[in-house]
Amino acid sequence: MQWRRLARFHRETLHGFERRLAAIGGELRRIRECAGLPQHVMEEAESLVKKYFDLVAGFPPEVAAVAVMWTAAKAASAPRPLEDFLKCSKAEERRVRKVAWRLNEAVKQSKRPSIEDYVGTLAARVNLPAAVVKAAVDILERNRRVLFGKNPWVSAAAALWLASFRRLGLLKALAEAAGTTPASIRNAANRMRI
Repeated sequence: MQWRRLARFHRETLHGFERRLAAIGGELRRIRECAGLPQHVMEEAESLVKKYFDLVAGFPPEVAAVAVMWTAAKAASAPRPLEDFLKCSKAEERRVRKVAWRLNEAVKQSKRPSIEDYVGTLAARVNLPAAVVKAAVDILERNRRVLFGKNPWVSAAAALWLASFRRLGLLKALAEAAGTTPASIRNAANRMRI
């Protein structure tokens, strides 16, 4: 009895995923033909759907397809106004904008370098040893909540300055390398706990 329930669950989930993907893909093709978009935009849209399927799957296929196609057109250097896509679909503009905003945020997040990359770059610019870099990354890990939303260059410079025991000469070099002022780095360092 239990295996039947499991088989039914598996069948419904697998086919549900495939059905959803096929519905969004069909809408994408229809919108591409209606709006007269080149093939490379369609390929970009298909890759976005596959990469961010969980993000767009909760919306009707028309809404998801318009949002993905609009985002893909921007990403493929062939931007068009949203109205060009809306005239090819029954989707509501408000919902499309909501999905497109979420999709843009996810794309930005995946392209954004990590704070450790900033630390490594600054350390290389001022010739700091690996031990200082490791200590700075540890400081940043302990202070993630304090630094959320702050300038990553300033945060990385402050962590490196703290890891190198607050040497004054290094503060000026870090400020130049990060493109900021020594006062900004000092203020960020005061917010961190070692």
